[in-house]
Amino acid sequence: MPTGKLQAKEIRLVSRPQGEPTPENFSLATVELPELQPGEVLVRNTFFSIDPYMRGRMNEGKSYILPFAVGKALDGAAVGQVVQSRDPAFRASTWVLSFCGWRDYYVAMGQQLRVIDTTQAPASAYLGVLGATGLTAWVGLNDVAGIKENETIFISAAAGAVGSVACQLAKLRGCRVIASAGSPAKVAFLKNQLKVDYAFDYRESDPLRQLEIAAPDGLHVYFDNTAGPQLEAALESMRHHGRIVMCGAISGYNKPAPGPRNLHLIIVRRLRVEGLMVADHLHRMPAFLAEMIPAVRAGKVLHQETVLHGIEKAPDAFISLLRSGDAHIGKLVIRV
Repeated sequence: MPTGKLQAKEIRLVSRPQGEPTPENFSLATVELPELQPGEVLVRNTFFSIDPYMRGRMNEGKSYILPFAVGKALDGAAVGQVVQSRDPAFRASTWVLSFCGWRDYYVAMGQQLRVIDTTQAPASAYLGVLGATGLTAWVGLNDVAGIKENETIFISAAAGAVGSVACQLAKLRGCRVIASAGSPAKVAFLKNQLKVDYAFDYRESDPLRQLEIAAPDGLHVYFDNTAGPQLEAALESMRHHGRIVMCGAISGYNKPAPGPRNLHLIIVRRLRVEGLMVADHLHRMPAFLAEMIPAVRAGKVLHQETVLHGIEKAPDAFISLLRSGDAHIGKLVIRV
């Protein structure tokens, strides 16, 4: 299949959002792909991931990852199949994982791709429960928090991609799990599907009051995906020598969220607070997959995702994700 005449679609960032992103910050473009060179592979994406951290990459300035370039295609985790290859390590129809999302076709060097085994799990699972999302939850609980059986753990944004995996892993470890989410439907999912011990809607109730009810003896661990008011409530509820995993801060991605007013409790209660960046823990992927693939296959861990169809849906999906409505539960992916 010659690639010189193949046209690909891609979503571009056309302007940097000021506050909440709008559809006008994005555009759908068509590009012509080049002929394959030695070592290159042509891939057709099947799914790509929509993630909250991408909001930070839309801003200008230094961060832990390069910002998106205005006028260029966005990128992110994606799974697809090889169409044509000039790298002997990749045959046609091979499923691969890449960081070349937000487009339907692309050309990449072979070393940019990782082969995935879709006989073990659905391809999209490698973007969620078996991908960086699942690894984040697994490392956060095991390596950063060091959770133990019978501990009480609070997980915010618990119906989201990372949070939903963290809830399930914590239950498997024998912990008592308290979870928060942003809608009644998500709370019902946490209670009925993930079987957490206590769940509440942080928008309709006071998080601190809910934690006082759910954990009168305090929290051993807080897995934080939101920062903001829920972090403040968790700090008030921590036991002495408790651990806080700082994984995300979605409450402040579109505009700055007020900082906790009770940071002194970190000192008073001898708390350990540690930031988690999954890129620092990629060496743990083999051990993670060795546990998680059997767990997913056995139904011990649910592969929960929301799938939207069509590359053109990506900007609206991303905007919706940051609003934390009922539209998505678990991992949010686009089927191209």
